[in-house]
Amino acid sequence: MTPVFLSRLVFDLGAAGLLLFGFSYWWLGNVAHELAGTAMFVLVIVHNGFNRRWYGTVPKARREARALFNIAVTFLLILAMLALLVTSVLISNALSGVMSAYAGFTVRQLHTLAAYWVLVIVSVHLGLRWPMLMGVSCKLTGISQPSAIRTLVLRLIALAIAVFGVWSSFELAIGTKLSMQMTLDWWNFEASVASFFVHCMAIAGLYMCLTYYIMKWLQKSMRKTASPTAIPEEVRQ
Repeated sequence: MTPVFLSRLVFDLGAAGLLLFGFSYWWLGNVAHELAGTAMFVLVIVHNGFNRRWYGTVPKARREARALFNIAVTFLLILAMLALLVTSVLISNALSGVMSAYAGFTVRQLHTLAAYWVLVIVSVHLGLRWPMLMGVSCKLTGISQPSAIRTLVLRLIALAIAVFGVWSSFELAIGTKLSMQMTLDWWNFEASVASFFVHCMAIAGLYMCLTYYIMKWLQKSMRKTASPTAIPEEVRQ
């Protein structure tokens, strides 16, 4: 594992952390929110710079479900990020002297909509790369042998995170935010700050788990479909 690869992981982790950090606008205040958002977009640009060769492989990608889904998710993420960036510029207080005419309520709603969709799509994006991330974790921790007990424990943890993520979705009213519905159900940061971030991470974990296990199930189903049908013993005789 090269230092460059590790630095890429650190940058990506930093971008994910800043995304979560940015959701707490009413706790951070505007200045910290805009600084966090700016830093996140810088790291997103760095991420795309490191992965620029991937775009050249898209036309040559295998026409199978996982590869096509990965391409679709990546381009949806790009669109969501662009929407988040454009609305960020339009409602920025730092640029209010230039963009004040565009900083209406609808634009702020679109900004919130884009942000929560970015959270979901990033989680799906990570879920598609979970085998790679687990491989990196094994290398960093020196784990080289499979373990049925460890696998069971990890699956139980994943299940617990997914269940908690469902509850967190209701706690943060994620459905209304993903559908741009009017709501006054905002988190009370005076009561708890840490709980908000825990709920956000649980929601991300839910979509990562769903993506990973659904893709795993689809791959197994496709292998069974593609495998030749067993010839009955009577026919072989």
